Amino acid sequence: MGFFNTLQQESSFSTASGNNYQYVVLQVTLKEKFFGTGSGNLTELENVINQQAQKGYRLHTISTANGGSKGLGGGDRIQATLVFEKVS
Repeated sequence: MGFFNTLQQESSFSTASGNNYQYVVLQVTLKEKFFGTGSGNLTELENVINQQAQKGYRLHTISTANGGSKGLGGGDRIQATLVFEKVS
């Protein structure tokens, strides 16, 4: 596993189980852009929400926590925890 694989894993998200649960909880790590301000991977968050919507879930709750600085060049990490509810 190389350096770039490690960086990619630090900004990855978990995937929902294939089981038919009533609720699914996922976590997405939002990382600051290398240059400039704002999140560098908001499209990843959008993709997670859209993937769960295709599976029949809607976003119920979202919360965030500051993950601090780490990695090459520092930059803040924000842990977004998303709770999805199965649509009947």
